[in-house]
Amino acid sequence: MSWLKTVALIVFMASLSPCVSGQSTADLLPLFPAHVGSFQRIGKPKPPLVAAPNYFESVDPPTLEGTAEYSSGKDKLRVQIKRFHQDAQAYSAVTLLADNVRSRKSDLELTTDFGTVGFSDSNEVDFFKGAQLVVIFAPTNKSAAVRDFARAFSEGLDKGEGEIPPLVKHLPNWEENQKRAIFLSRFPTVQFIAPNQTVLGVLDTGGDADAVFADTGSGKVLVVEYHTPQLAKDNDGRIFAKIHELWKLGQPAPIGYRRVGNYSVFVFDAPDEATAKQLIDQVKYEQVVQWLGDNPNILKEAERRYVETTLGVFIAVLKASGFALVACLGLGGLIGALLFSRRRARQTALEAYSDAGGMLRLNLDQMTPQTDPARLLGPGH
Repeated sequence: MSWLKTVALIVFMASLSPCVSGQSTADLLPLFPAHVGSFQRIGKPKPPLVAAPNYFESVDPPTLEGTAEYSSGKDKLRVQIKRFHQDAQAYSAVTLLADNVRSRKSDLELTTDFGTVGFSDSNEVDFFKGAQLVVIFAPTNKSAAVRDFARAFSEGLDKGEGEIPPLVKHLPNWEENQKRAIFLSRFPTVQFIAPNQTVLGVLDTGGDADAVFADTGSGKVLVVEYHTPQLAKDNDGRIFAKIHELWKLGQPAPIGYRRVGNYSVFVFDAPDEATAKQLIDQVKYEQVVQWLGDNPNILKEAERRYVETTLGVFIAVLKASGFALVACLGLGGLIGALLFSRRRARQTALEAYSDAGGMLRLNLDQMTPQTDPARLLGPGH
């Protein structure tokens, strides 16, 4: 499988060099500064000399491409730059280059040490920044010099979006798996990624889909993102039909597959279906809509926000009123308990010092005129 991927990669990278029409040395000069640290450019940058057939027919070729030599006296370097239409295309190229190196250096991972994302391999550094793919090579093994130069050279490049494509961040455990992922931008086929999985041959993207592929250790995950719901729906039907056909024929098929929003998610080489399902469950589809002009739903959006804000205020008032009511009831209960306690204490005291069961005794038999004549009732009363 690895040699097929290598062949496909070589043809793919060759396809990126050809059709840069109408460019001149003057167009290349802004990409290749005269001085980078202690290095000085030797002569002028040169455009590519040969054209090659385009393997991915729908992939746009670079808008600019050239090579320049740099020297610091003792060290010499060669710098090759390909500028694409989009950052995603440059990122795709660097992931493919890294995957090719893994055929002989399996532990190689993408890092942020160079440009936005890149990697180093003995006397070579490859990275992308913005829409530029940069390959820096030393004829002799001067790895330290190449790395230092790469960092300095990167500083002068436009960073573009400064991010990897959002699709990559939807991989399971993406922060770890993106280090070894392959990304394809607006591809016509992904068959070369898994040559023995013929189900991939039924994908029809019209050159309007992206894909990311990563070996997670628990299984190989391929996520294909279609840019329209109709493409996703049509491909989903073809994929299901092909998988059932492969099952009947006893031929290799994905151990897990599911459509997630506008994604087709495949899992290959997982130990069992449960593991494949867990991997697919981690892939979340998120759609972001950006209007080129004014948002036609701006009034509805404002109305929604107003309702949400008003509802929030109303709920806050209810909560505050509820807290106040509970506080009042609690305080009233406390005061009532204190009053009842005092009343009960007085009653207990009366019971202790009275032989009338806690009630006041009116000793009429002890009231005589001699004691208090004014308090005696007179005749007729």
